[in-house]
Amino acid sequence: MITVTVPLGERCYPIHIGAGLLSQAGALIAPVIRRPRVFVVTDTAVAPLHLPALLASLDAAGLVHDHVVLPQGEGTKSFAQLESLLETLLAARVERSTTLVALGGGVIGDLTGFAAAVLLRGVDFVQIPTTLLAQVDSSVGGKTGINTRHGKNLVGAFHQPRLVLADTAVLDTLGPRELRAGYAEVVKYGVIDDAPFFAWLEQHGPALLEGAPQARAEAIATACRAKARIVGADERESGQRALLNLGHTFGHAFEAETGFSRTLFHGEAVALGMVLALDLSVRLGLCPAEDVLRLTRHLEDVGLAVDPRAVPSAPVWDVDRLLEHMGHDKKVADGRITFVLARGIGRAFLEREVDPQRVRESVRAFVGG
Repeated sequence: MITVTVPLGERCYPIHIGAGLLSQAGALIAPVIRRPRVFVVTDTAVAPLHLPALLASLDAAGLVHDHVVLPQGEGTKSFAQLESLLETLLAARVERSTTLVALGGGVIGDLTGFAAAVLLRGVDFVQIPTTLLAQVDSSVGGKTGINTRHGKNLVGAFHQPRLVLADTAVLDTLGPRELRAGYAEVVKYGVIDDAPFFAWLEQHGPALLEGAPQARAEAIATACRAKARIVGADERESGQRALLNLGHTFGHAFEAETGFSRTLFHGEAVALGMVLALDLSVRLGLCPAEDVLRLTRHLEDVGLAVDPRAVPSAPVWDVDRLLEHMGHDKKVADGRITFVLARGIGRAFLEREVDPQRVRESVRAFVGG
């Protein structure tokens, strides 16, 4: 087991990474909770695969437990499902000393974390992410929330978990598309500020996706260390933490335009967004063109789309609508979007002073029309 610590003073917490941790979850959770009662939140896709093992581990550790199974999919990150979950928890007479356990991907983690933040004015929660994307990104750092018709993750709270358990063995139950989507978030860390890690991924990324345990554990640990370092320095995204949104401003716009559906997974949208961010950087004279080609080549090598027009069942992309979605981005300040651009692979930076016309030209060239 590899352990990475998120350095937040008295609120610091460990990320445990390794194969078979689900069967040890009860023993790992018990020391960090205030009372031996937990409430597990999961979904219809994850429950048949992993809920029995988790409940057995809770029983073995002497933890009293309840659980609820929610619908699968991005649509679960909604006001309606948040209300339903809170009503279920209150009906079960949870107390402030009860700990919620999020067993699932980013949707379940984000929703459960937000419920924990507002339930009884705040209860503890534990993250057990079951997707690669959630293990390297959404389960770490305390960002929680839901989507609205105005955009993704626009309602939420910063609420740190007590513990994150990243069982690399559960990734064996994911399909190739889900793994590739999560892998895009792994690549992101290399592009932000770790060129040697990007080079490592160019060599070992295919093995990671094919199931090599050591490659998976090393990549997840490297990504978590990077995120832990950034979160520890800027928990509430007042500065450098916004670098973790590389590719997300554009990516969320693509997701919104597809209705947050299975047409485009979040990680697939981030892959497109990273390419567009570096392409815009090239057009602004900031980034070498060969670095965009290098990123594009690697994403293509692992099966990720780098052209939005090649996404199966994708709509005819409308530039104005995409720009409108971007205008709802959380990083908008005084009417201007803070972009994550790059001077090359491993050299991302934040920039607010970007000519909107240059952005429009770049988006139009990327999506056609």
